[in-house]
Amino acid sequence: MNKSSFFIIGQHAVIEALRNPKRKVLRIFLTEESKKNIHKKSPNKNLLNDVKVYFKTKKELDKYSTRENLQHQGYVAEVEHIQKPILKEYIKEKNNVTLICLDGVTDPRNIGSLIRSAASFNIDGIIIKERNFPSESKLMYKAASGAIEYINIFEVSNINSTLKNLKEKNFWVYGFDGSGKEDFTDIEWKGNNILLFGSEGSGMHKHTSKYADFLVKIEINEKIESLNISNSAAIVFHHLSYLKKKS
Repeated sequence: MNKSSFFIIGQHAVIEALRNPKRKVLRIFLTEESKKNIHKKSPNKNLLNDVKVYFKTKKELDKYSTRENLQHQGYVAEVEHIQKPILKEYIKEKNNVTLICLDGVTDPRNIGSLIRSAASFNIDGIIIKERNFPSESKLMYKAASGAIEYINIFEVSNINSTLKNLKEKNFWVYGFDGSGKEDFTDIEWKGNNILLFGSEGSGMHKHTSKYADFLVKIEINEKIESLNISNSAAIVFHHLSYLKKKS
C-alpha cells in the first residue's frame, strides 16, 4: 500500500472521490450491486476508468469498517491525499471571504458534519490545527458524505498566530459563545470574516478567544443549554448563505 494512501468507505464518500479530478483513487472495492449503482449515478461518464476495481462480497468488505462500527454500503476505496491548499496564497486579492476556524474540535464525526454543512452553504474554507485534523478518518469521510471533495481545508500549526495574521489582513473574527452579548443574526456580515467555533466540551480556549473581535451567540430556548457544534454551525452557514443571495 502506498504510504500516502488510506481507505475511505461509504457510497457518497467514494463516489465523490471518484468525481474529484484532484483526488487520486488507487483501488476500489465494490459489490456487484454498488458497481451498478455507480453507473446509474453517473450515466454520462465512466467513473471507474483508470481505476483498479475489485469485486467483493459485503462480508469481505466488512473488515474495512467493523472497527469503526460503520456501514460501508458496498463501497471501499484506497485514495491519496489531495495537495493541501495554502491559506496565505488563497486569500490573496480576495474579498468577502468567509472562513471557519475550529479551535479544539477533534471529534471526527463533528468535523465531518461541519465539512458537509460548510460545503453545502458555500463557505470558502475551514481552518483547523494540523494535529487535530483526522485526515485519514473513515468516520470523518463518512460523516462528510463526499463534501470533503468540495471545500478548502487549511491545516495550520498554530490557531492563534493564524488568527493574528488574518486580523492584520482585514479579517474580522467572530467567536461563537453562549456568553456572547449579540445574536449572530444582528450582524451585517460584510467583508472578510472568520467564524470561530470552540470544542463542545470546553468551548474556545481562553487565549484564543482574545483574538475574537466580537463574541456572538445563537439565540435558542433558554431551557436548552446548548446545541451540538455541527448543528450550530449549520444554522450559521445557512443564514450567511441566505444573506449572500439577498445582496
